[in-house]
Amino acid sequence: MSDRSGVDRERADGTEGGEGGEEGGSDLAARRGLDEAVVYQPAEDSGLLAEAAVEAAHGRVLEVGTGSGWVAERIAADRGLDVVGSDLNPHAARQARDRGVEAVVADLLAPFRADAFDTVCFNPPYLPTDPDNEWDDWMEHALSGGESGRELIEPFLADVGRVLAPEGVVLLLVSSLTGYDAVLELIEASGFDHEVVVEDSFPFETLTVLRLNRGSGPASP
Repeated sequence: MSDRSGVDRERADGTEGGEGGEEGGSDLAARRGLDEAVVYQPAEDSGLLAEAAVEAAHGRVLEVGTGSGWVAERIAADRGLDVVGSDLNPHAARQARDRGVEAVVADLLAPFRADAFDTVCFNPPYLPTDPDNEWDDWMEHALSGGESGRELIEPFLADVGRVLAPEGVVLLLVSSLTGYDAVLELIEASGFDHEVVVEDSFPFETLTVLRLNRGSGPASP
C-alpha cells in the first residue's frame, strides 16, 4: 500500500507524516532553535542543486536528504511541482514540514514505491572523513561521506532506478572532493548516462550537478 508521498507503507519504518501541530508559539520557536543546530542549512551546494532543479526537474519530484527543506521549497515555489522531501534525520524532516514541504523520515530511498517519481534530486553527504575522527551526531551524518566521500552515493545509485519513472531523471550533486571520475564510473555502472547541468568552482572544491538518464550502459547486478 502506498500514499500520495510515494511511500510504500509496507516498506516504511517511522515515515508517517507530520507530528501533531498543536504546539504553542514559544514551544515552536524553541523547537526550531534545536532543529537548526542539528539540521544542515542551505549553503553553496544547496543553491547549485536548487538552480539545476528549477531548470531541469519535471513531474513528481523527490529530494533525498532534504535537510531544512529549502531546495524542495524552491522547486515547489518556482516550478509549481509536487515535491516530497526525505531525510534520515527526524529534526530535518520536521523543519522541512515547517516550510510546507511534505517530508518523511527515510533512509535514502528505502520506503518509496517503484516508479514513484519523475525527478529525484540528491545533494549527498560528501566530505571524506577518517572514521576514527567521526562524531556520531546528526550534523556528522549530514556532512560525512565516509573515507571515500562516496559512502552514500553508491547505495543511492544502486536503488534510484527502482523509484524512478521510465522517463525519469536524477539530479545528483558531485563534489571534486569525492573523486569526480570515480563517481562517473559508479553512475555508468548503474546504467545511467550523464550530463552537466550546472557547475561552479570554489577555493577548495568544484561542485557539479549532473543530470542522469537511463542509458544503454551496464547496470549493477
